Amino acid sequence: MSFKTLLAYQKGFELAIDIFHLTKVFPKYEMFGLTSQMVRSSRSVCSNIAEGYRKRQYEKHFKSKLSDADSENSETQLWLDFALACEYISVEKRKKLHHKSEEIGKLLNYMMNNPDKFGL
Repeated sequence: MSFKTLLAYQKGFELAIDIFHLTKVFPKYEMFGLTSQMVRSSRSVCSNIAEGYRKRQYEKHFKSKLSDADSENSETQLWLDFALACEYISVEKRKKLHHKSEEIGKLLNYMMNNPDKFGL
């Protein structure tokens, strides 16, 4: 079984791609600020899931990496708030992406609370 089959990974990857495309139209002066932070935190969700899944035989490590993914997911929500406040995205767009992020958070929490269901 591959980490790519995990719903949290799939939804995290989808959100990261959405954010990548979204940030293409941000002002160039945000390239090394908001744009970079949003893209990196959203991608980090997926990378932490992948790393944790590979170490899933060690429950504490598995949960730690999932917790890192959840933290990065929360950071992504923060950057969405900044993008809205800077008027780079609409309220509706922020709401849609925030909802996706919340769903990912719920999936990550389920995985942390039920590690035995993920091959431990």
